[in-house]
Amino acid sequence: MLPRRNLAKIKLQRVNSAASERADDVVAVEEPLEIRVTFESSGQRVERSISVTMRTPGDDFELAAGFLFNEGLIASEREIHEISYCTGKDEQLYNRVNVRLRSGSACDAERLQRNFFVSSSCGLCGKASIEQVRTAAKVPLNDNRPIVPQAVLMQLPEKLRSKQAVFEKTGGLHGAGLFNAAGELLLLKEDVGRHNAVDKLIGERLLNGKVPLHDSILLVSGRTSFELVQKARMAGIGIVAAVGAPSSLAVELARETGMTLIGFLRADKFNLYTGEHRVKHM
Repeated sequence: MLPRRNLAKIKLQRVNSAASERADDVVAVEEPLEIRVTFESSGQRVERSISVTMRTPGDDFELAAGFLFNEGLIASEREIHEISYCTGKDEQLYNRVNVRLRSGSACDAERLQRNFFVSSSCGLCGKASIEQVRTAAKVPLNDNRPIVPQAVLMQLPEKLRSKQAVFEKTGGLHGAGLFNAAGELLLLKEDVGRHNAVDKLIGERLLNGKVPLHDSILLVSGRTSFELVQKARMAGIGIVAAVGAPSSLAVELARETGMTLIGFLRADKFNLYTGEHRVKHM
């Protein structure tokens, strides 16, 4: 497999109040990724395209696996036989992946033919969206794990920021970090799409047989949407934190499913919206 390029060199003009000058710079690469699934239906092998997402190349197999799991299309890594790039002569090299599921996989074929509950949530009320998350989630949430001191939580943004190598060069990527209760960074993924970064992160854990993630904290570098809380819930993550604000539906989903949701996380403060029992006050 060839390494994927996640940085592109460009020329630009730097302008200030006094002058302008030509310069070289780098930006984050953004390319489409089509995810296809091959599965068994009525004794026949069927291949179907299920999603196209704009992403930063790299960790594409983890992205595909995480997407399938987070959308409730598969329940575990054991349902995946292999993941490969589609590299036929009519394919866009390395911009299409195929996830081949094992025979007997519980993949919901009907769900493949309709919009997923998140992408279709604009046509649903909040209660309906939350109920679909409850229905699709196969991993139970642990009410008592993890318990994290507030001082540990306030250290996380700087730890995440210091390890975002591509963001450091471009300023153009979202980061998603997985931490343990002691505040140690276990895994970091970056992408132009915050939802892709979370899919890559959970997909890597899934493919390595480490889901559910009951003892983990998910930190995202931007705001927290319903979709990001939903993905964390699918993996059994009890604490979701962000440096930005949550949406109203993200707060509602976290509250009704028993998750801990933190926003505006800084080195000296944060907002605690739900799940106070997992935060130890000093």
